[in-house]
Parts: sequence; structure tokens; C-alpha cells
Amino acid sequence: MIASLDRYFQISRRGSTVGREVRGGVVTFFTMAYIIVLNPIIISGVPDADGGFIGGGDAAEAFGLVAVTTALVAGVITILMGVVANFPLALATGLGLNAFLAYAVAQQMTWADAMGLVVIEGVVILVLVLTGFRRAVFLAVPVPLKTAISVGIGLFITLVGLVDAGVVRSTGLAAPPIGLGLPEENNTLAGWPVLVFCLGLLLMITLYARRVPGAILLGIVATTILAVVVEAIADVGPSVVDGELVNARGWNLNVPAWPDDIADLPDLSLLGEFNLLGSFEEAGFVTVLLLVFTLLLADFFDTMGTMTAIGAEAGLNDEDGTPPHTQRILVVDSVAAIAGGASSISSNTSYIESASGVGEGARTGLASVVTGALFLLAAFFTPLVSAIPNEAATPALVLVGFLMMAQVKGIPWDDIEIAIPAFLTIALMPFAYSITAGIGAGFITYVLLKVVRGKASVVHPLMWVVAAMFVLYFAIEPVRHWVS
Repeated sequence: MIASLDRYFQISRRGSTVGREVRGGVVTFFTMAYIIVLNPIIISGVPDADGGFIGGGDAAEAFGLVAVTTALVAGVITILMGVVANFPLALATGLGLNAFLAYAVAQQMTWADAMGLVVIEGVVILVLVLTGFRRAVFLAVPVPLKTAISVGIGLFITLVGLVDAGVVRSTGLAAPPIGLGLPEENNTLAGWPVLVFCLGLLLMITLYARRVPGAILLGIVATTILAVVVEAIADVGPSVVDGELVNARGWNLNVPAWPDDIADLPDLSLLGEFNLLGSFEEAGFVTVLLLVFTLLLADFFDTMGTMTAIGAEAGLNDEDGTPPHTQRILVVDSVAAIAGGASSISSNTSYIESASGVGEGARTGLASVVTGALFLLAAFFTPLVSAIPNEAATPALVLVGFLMMAQVKGIPWDDIEIAIPAFLTIALMPFAYSITAGIGAGFITYVLLKVVRGKASVVHPLMWVVAAMFVLYFAIEPVRHWVS
């Protein structure tokens, strides 16, 4: 058995052992398993244009369905990566991608239509991979602008986390529109749930700073236990009942309590819940093209950077910095995007957290198989996941926002032609509460600055097309109103 694994995964040839691969796979799982909690937090509580939630039920039902399906798809796709590409790279629902889907796409159509867009995006990526066009598209967008998109999404995710935890709230005033804590109590932090969030965030930061493996997951678990104890003693109760705010100091999403069942058979009813072409009727052709392209940008650029970084850390890249089996890696990643949309959990993509497993010695796809198997096992324990309150999980959004924000140093701020587009991209995402607005502003100003400084010829043709589409995107409602 050991000899067969060694031959298939080339373990000895890559200077590793079965033990190291297993250990690396376990560490990668614990480092990124937070997505089982965060994905449902981000997408399950957001109603679509028709007011419906994923799966057709309420937000609480959607939370459990998304959690179990997130674990299932991550498990299957990560195992596929290990077996097909023999690379120590794990995949799961992409943070940032799911936020974009929830707050920019689903607001314009049904959830089934939105997931259909993800499937279309995945198919487009797969075609680009198979035709070799992906590299050309990758080169079309300036690297600093790609970095700015990641940074902006990081700030957006941070704001979502702070709002969901009740730390930042609407003031109900024209100025300032938002503020710290409860506006009726002089913008002070009040209530047990907010205290639980703050303690959870401090714990998570401490664990991360101490480089504890699985710091985010351990922080979520510890904060959940604290929340259960606090609720048992203080009997805080929910903040919203039947859509009405009844207690501003209550728990935001669900009241923490020990579940009746620890394990259960996975409910797979979300599989296949997508409408491939419904988005065109709901949002219009131009808007759909922009949304698909935005998903495209947010998805495959990260993958190419992630696989290169993982390969470099593992010492697997060739002299040109290319990882082994690059084509297979990109094909599996494209299939992951399709699988995420077809399963109604948002696009799946490669995780940089895989570097934690590489740091533990992982060098082959066996580590990915181990990680995937643990995700499949986790799908049977989603009742435990569903008991986690918002206030225990949203600290992770803040920490992940920091990790994404750290990329800002890669932007050349002394180059006005890229610095202003990057700034607008970063600023508009959280301030306008729209990822699309940030990307559109960045693309348009980038092309504009190149033109006014006499450098129009250096702009890639694809950037001209996309910038023009974003102009139409921003102008379409005013024009429609003017015509009518």
C-alpha cells in the first residue's frame, strides 16, 4: 500500500514521506476549514432580488444547507486536485468571490440565476485554459490593478464582518451614515454578543501572531464555546424575530446553543439548484457580461498566483517558475468553479492556506487527498457548524481582510497612472458597498489616465472593451430613466 502510494504520487522522488504528506494535509484542512462556517455566513443570509434565500427556505435553513455543501464540494474537488494534478493544493469556496456573488450579483436576480452565472464563468475559464487563451487574458490586466481588487475585497469583507457583528451599525442619519456600536447609546459598544466578538477577534489575532496552525478555526471554536456559555448564563436571545428588530443587543444570526445532534446525514438538496440562462432575462445582456467578467477576474488570477507561490515554497517549480502539471492544475481549478455554481455555494478556487501544509512537509497530491477526505468527513458534522453564531465567526472576516490588505504594498503608489485607479478600486468597494463599482472605477480611470497622458497604445485591447462595458454599466440606469 505504502509502495503504491509512493509510486503514484512520486513521494520519495519529491523528497517527502507518507507521514509528512498526511501531516501536511491535516494542517491544511485545519488552516482553511473556517470556510465551512464563513461561506454560509456570507451568502446564506442575503436575500436575492425576489427576497428569497438559497435553497428556497429561510436564512437559518440556508445556513445548514450551504455549510454541508461547502464541505462536500471542497472535499471532492481537493481530492480531484491531488489525484489528477498530484499537487499539494486545496480548493474551497473563494472568499471575495462569494461576497461579490451575494452583494453584487444576487441583488439583481434570483440565487439560481446567480449560480448559473458562476457555472458560465467556470465554463469560460475552462475554455480559456484548454485553448491557451488564459495567459493572454491574465496579461491584459495590470498586476497592480489585480492587487488592488484583492485589497478592496479584503476591506469589503472586513466591513461585512464588523457590520454583521454589530460593531459598526447604521446611524439612520445623513452624516455620519454609519458609526460605532448602538446609535441610541451614544455610539458605544454594548451587549454580550459584541463582547464575544471582540474577545474572539483578540484571541484569533493572538493565535495568528503566535503562528499557531489553524488559528482561525481554533479561534472560531473557542469563541463559539464562550458564546454558548454566555447565552446559557445571560439568556440574551435573538436580535431579530420574524424580520423585526426586537433586541438591538441580541445575537445577530442565530442564538448559540449546543445542537440536539452532533452529526447527521448530509442534505444535498442544493446540488443542481442553478438556472444557467435566467440571468440574461433578469439583468440584461450587458450587465451579465460585466458580472461574468468580474467573476472571471476575481477567480482565475488568484489561482495562477497561488499555484506559483505554493510550487515555489515546495521547491517544485522549474527554472521558469512554472509548477509541474500546470495545465492539469488549471483544468481542475476550472472544474471547481463550475462545481461550486452547480452546487449553489459559489465558485470554488485554490487556497493559499495550502502553504501551511507545504510548511509541514507536503510535496505531493497525497496531502490534498487527505485534506479532501477531512472535508468530506466534516460534511457529516454540520449540525455543530450551524450552532456557531455570527459573532464567533465574523472575527475571521476581519483577520482575512487584514491578510488580503497586506498585498497593498505591491502597488506602486508613486505611479499616478496606476495609483489612482488602484485607490478608487480599493476605496469604492467598502464605501459604496459594491465590489463591481470598485472594479469598474479602477478599469475606467486606468484607461482614461493612459489616454490623457498619451499612452493609449499601451492599453491592451481587452482593457478598452471592458472599460467601455463598465461605462455602459454605470450609465445604463440614468440613460434608461432619461429615455423613459
